[in-house]
Amino acid sequence: MDKRLILQKALLTKNPKSLNMVIGFDGFVDEIIHLVDKRIDAETFKRIETIGQLAQRISKASGLSTNIELYPMHKKIGGNGPIMCNALAGFDASITYIGAMGYPTIDDVFSNMPENVTIRSITDAGHTDALEFHDGKLMLGKMASLNDVTYERIIDVIGKDTLKALLAETNLFAAVNWSMLPYMTDLWKKLLKEVLPEMTPKTIKPIMFVDLADPEKRENEEIIEALSLLKRFNSHFRVVLGLNKKEAYDTANVLDLFDQTLLESMQLPLESLAHGLYDHLEIYGVVIHPVERACAVIDSTYAEEMGPYVQKPKLTTGAGDNFNAGFVLGLLLDLSPDQALLLGMSTSGFYVRNARSPLYEELPGFLAAWESNLI
Repeated sequence: MDKRLILQKALLTKNPKSLNMVIGFDGFVDEIIHLVDKRIDAETFKRIETIGQLAQRISKASGLSTNIELYPMHKKIGGNGPIMCNALAGFDASITYIGAMGYPTIDDVFSNMPENVTIRSITDAGHTDALEFHDGKLMLGKMASLNDVTYERIIDVIGKDTLKALLAETNLFAAVNWSMLPYMTDLWKKLLKEVLPEMTPKTIKPIMFVDLADPEKRENEEIIEALSLLKRFNSHFRVVLGLNKKEAYDTANVLDLFDQTLLESMQLPLESLAHGLYDHLEIYGVVIHPVERACAVIDSTYAEEMGPYVQKPKLTTGAGDNFNAGFVLGLLLDLSPDQALLLGMSTSGFYVRNARSPLYEELPGFLAAWESNLI
């Protein structure tokens, strides 16, 4: 029987409602914006349609000045953590989100989070002006508030005892978007020093999922230090590092694991890359998700699966976070590594086709349609 149909049947026997999750720590309000080329009247205008057209407009203003009107279209949830949280919420788990969603009042954009999500916001959200064009996006971020995402701030707002209780009861602890949180490494160090020593390890350890989120903008020494901390969490968690294709090759390059030419040209086989990262980091798992496939080494077992490719996706921003949500759900449901990969790609595949995350009960139908080549 096809793996997708086997997974479909397996999902019908599982119950994610019993799962508890703690996710953090970023948070953004994404404002989708169109740029005005020619205004027709008060209500209508012609857009600047491509990044190239914008570049020409800016170039012509060199040494002079210009004015470009920004037209806000709508606001939506942004940030790796909130998007992953929103995806996992569709699987009916009980979730506590700790992060930057507005303080002392939670920003309206997060008010539509499902009822199974408890928000414990510690500071204001970052803000992204997402300038949309037919050939891409320019993401202009305002992130000063994320400097307040610190261990001390979490303890001040939530309390150490509450944090310990949440981590003691959770099946998943997800700490994502390391690259945009300047004090994440310090937060990890203080969890290791101040919190975990006061907690009794579980017989079945929870998953700790980490996503670096494009670490290229950070110094190599910072990346190496952060990654070196992960194995110290092994005493209390099954640590899994998630990377997209570029992040995986860049990280291996920073760690000097393979020939630099092979890494920069992305010619090193994925299996070698995944095993190299897994062996070096000494954690429970490494998962890598290029666009057309995904692979993982979980507890020494390698798996690789092709995904449900779509030529014209409705939405791509957040697809990686949806993959991560489906993949970790697979691990939490005790699925095999290849099944967890298929579940991750089903979640992201549904998301890019429908511009929303799937509900748990929609996944079996998606798998059946995928197997029958109906999507």
